[in-house]
Amino acid sequence: MRKTVLSLMSVAALALAGCNNASNSSTQADSAGPASANTAGAVAKTPSQVSGTISLRAGSPTPSDKASLVLNLVDVSSNAVGSAPLASKTSPAGTFPQSFTLSFNPADVKPNDLYVIQATITDGDRQYTMPIQAPVLAKGSNNDAVAIQLQSEQTPSEKLLAEFGEVKAQIGGMKISHGTKLEANDSRGWQLFRQAGEVKYIREEVDYGDKGYTSTDYAYKNGKPWVIVQETKANRDGKPSATDRAGWSEDGTLVLKQHQVGADVQPLDDAAAATMKKDALSILSLATGGKNK
Repeated sequence: MRKTVLSLMSVAALALAGCNNASNSSTQADSAGPASANTAGAVAKTPSQVSGTISLRAGSPTPSDKASLVLNLVDVSSNAVGSAPLASKTSPAGTFPQSFTLSFNPADVKPNDLYVIQATITDGDRQYTMPIQAPVLAKGSNNDAVAIQLQSEQTPSEKLLAEFGEVKAQIGGMKISHGTKLEANDSRGWQLFRQAGEVKYIREEVDYGDKGYTSTDYAYKNGKPWVIVQETKANRDGKPSATDRAGWSEDGTLVLKQHQVGADVQPLDDAAAATMKKDALSILSLATGGKNK
């Protein structure tokens, strides 16, 4: 009888152990199922597009109808330098603000890399760029309401005119000399401004009698014409009927070339710019007695 009781208890213990193992297996299986689902959900959450709005910073000039907009979704991680954009789009700039969408393959996204949207507008020699980056795809990024703001950069000619204005504002502190010359068809007078022994600026006025009057500011760098602004008038006290501006980069390239009548600004003819440069050299020689310094 004792042996029979022990055998029954052993069978019961084994059965109970089997139930516990089955229960544990079932629990583990249940846990494994949601984990797999969560993993799949995490992969599915990688977006296939980013979108948002592009606007212009206050004070930026409106792009012309010839301007183009380029959008790139770029991996800017150190290990991705030179890699192709994840997505790219080129289109006419249009009007602002405007919405945009960039689509891409989610499988191409590297979870630990840093992605940004780069936007630029090219309008002739004017560029519009982003002062603030627009990161996307990272944890916490808002991928469907990206706000991009573009601001215009100075054109090469605007930079030249700004630098010219700075020099012009300083001539009051430079060493000054004067001169005049009377010829058959005109009379001219000038003021020459030197700084550290170098000619920086010459202001010349030429009276052509009934043929008109010109007032010209010449700025020089290293003894060479740099920026020239010339006003043409009917007489000394008249309002300018035209204003011509010419300027050259350090390598001699004509960068600034404007012919303005009233509010209308047109490109200055290359031949006219060349004549102004020749006149700048002539007055420099005249005002310095041929020394050009």
